[in-house]
Amino acid sequence: MALIELREAGLYCPRGRFHIDPWKPVPTALITHGHGDHARPGNERVVAAEAGLNILRKRLPDSELRGVPYGEELTFRGVKVSFHPAGHVLGSAQIRVEHAGEVWVVSGDYKRAPDPTCAPFEPLACDVFITEATFALPIYRWPPPGDVAREIAQWWRDNAAAGRASVLYAYILGKSQRILAELARLDDLPERVVYTHGATQKMVQIHRDAGVRMLDTRLVADEPKKTAWSGRLVLAPPSVRRSPWVRRFGKHETAFASGWMQLRGTRRGRGLSRGFALSDHADWPALLRTVEESGASRVLCTHGFADALARHLREQGVDAESLETRFDGEDGAES
Repeated sequence: MALIELREAGLYCPRGRFHIDPWKPVPTALITHGHGDHARPGNERVVAAEAGLNILRKRLPDSELRGVPYGEELTFRGVKVSFHPAGHVLGSAQIRVEHAGEVWVVSGDYKRAPDPTCAPFEPLACDVFITEATFALPIYRWPPPGDVAREIAQWWRDNAAAGRASVLYAYILGKSQRILAELARLDDLPERVVYTHGATQKMVQIHRDAGVRMLDTRLVADEPKKTAWSGRLVLAPPSVRRSPWVRRFGKHETAFASGWMQLRGTRRGRGLSRGFALSDHADWPALLRTVEESGASRVLCTHGFADALARHLREQGVDAESLETRFDGEDGAES
C-alpha cells in the first residue's frame, strides 16, 4: 500500500484516512494553501498551516478549520504529518507525511524566489516528492522580483507623464499583495497609494492584518464618479479585463503580472499593453534544484508541464512520472 494514492477525490493517505487538497468534498482535508484549485469547499474538517487560516476562513466558511504552526507534528492513525513553508503565498505549505520511516512530501504550489508577503520555502528531505510543474520548461526563468517591481514602477511613471491611468491585472491572492509589497520598497513612485478592485482589497486587508508591509490602497468604488484617473495605478483581477468596470478609467494602459507574460505571444494574444514576468511558482531551475535537494528516490509531477519535467528527470536517472490531478496552476489562482 502506497503512503499516498490518487483516488477519485484526489490525493489520499489510506493509513491516515485523510486527503490532501481534494477536489471533491471529503471528511478530512489537509490543505496546502488558499487558492481555489487547492482549497475547494464542502470538506467537513480542514487542517492547514496557521499562517493561512484567515484566508481559508473566507474561502471555506462552512468547514471546521484547524490551524497548525509550521513544523508542528500531528498524528493521524499513526501517520505523522507536518506543514512547512512553500514560499508560494501567505500561509502556503508543503505537507510532510511519514509512516514507518518512509517520508513523502506534497509540495502544493511553491517558489524559491524571495517574497515579502510569505515565509520562504523550506527544503525537505524525503523518499517520494510530489512536485508541481506549472512552469516546467527550460524557457521559464524568472528575473529578480525587485527588477520586475522597478519595471512596473517605470511603466507607471511613463503612463503618468503621458496623462494615462495604469491598470495592472494580477491574481487577487498572492500576486496583488506581492506587487504592493515590492513597490513599497521603492522611493520613486508617482504616488504612494494604489487603487484596488473590491475582490483584491479583501485579500489585501488579510495580509495587512498579518503584518505584511504594502503600499496604501483605496477602493476604486469609493472614489467619486468624476475622478480623474490619469497618473494613478489600479490593481484589478484578470476577470474584469473586458468588463464595463474598466471604462471608468478613461485614457489608460493595461498590463498583466504573471509568469505567462514571459512569452511575448501570450501578452499580444490577450491584447495587453505590457506584461510583467512575475510568478508565484518555481521556474525551471528552481524546480530542478528543489527535486535535487529533496533527495527523493521517486518524484511524481503534477499539473502544468508535468510530462516534460518527469521526462527530463528520467533522463537524469531519477524515477519520475507524471500524476494527473485537477490543479490549475497559475491560471487557476484567481478563483
